[in-house]
Amino acid sequence: MKIWKYVVAIWMTLVISAGFLIYIPEIPILEQTARNIFFHVPMWMTMFVLFLISFWYSIQYLNEPKPMYDVKASSAASVGVAFGICGLLTGSLWARFTWGSWWTFAEPKMNLAALALMIYVAYFVLRSAFDDHQKRAKLSAVYNIFAVTTIPFLLYVVPRQLTSLHPGADGNPAFSEITADELRIVLYPAFIGFIALGYWIYDVHYRYNKVKLDIENS
Repeated sequence: MKIWKYVVAIWMTLVISAGFLIYIPEIPILEQTARNIFFHVPMWMTMFVLFLISFWYSIQYLNEPKPMYDVKASSAASVGVAFGICGLLTGSLWARFTWGSWWTFAEPKMNLAALALMIYVAYFVLRSAFDDHQKRAKLSAVYNIFAVTTIPFLLYVVPRQLTSLHPGADGNPAFSEITADELRIVLYPAFIGFIALGYWIYDVHYRYNKVKLDIENS
């Protein structure tokens, strides 16, 4: 195991411990559920970074159709979806304690986030529809490029223009205006830690898929 993986493990242990133990002043409505920001927001950021990695390797495959590029693209996308699901789950838990409901269909950001993940579910359905490796890889790469470009609009641009319960939306103050500065002490390291953790999981998943592909081709 490379030393950076030990660093990631130690870093995440410190971030999670600090997330539960750090003092947070009472924040109206959010109260101590504000700690969820250390997990909820970094998971979405990690998802987007992994989708960007997938996007990059999809472009690489279209430029130079090597099977490894397709394996890397699909591996990054699958781990990104896993973090996106975690983001939805932590968001639903947060909604239960602050808005009184596990899911609010009138909340555009939650619905658009679910839509973004459904787009990637369709990506894997598309991949499973073809037995020919080259055709599957090429069509998946083209679909993936368009899928990634929808994420900023679905998760950031469109929700900010609509009436939403989320901070920073139309008519709502930004999260930084309603929370304590102490949150940043853990939040920024959490971004680094979760992104590094996501890349670690992607690396393991890619190596597994590479071995699987080598066995199929042998």
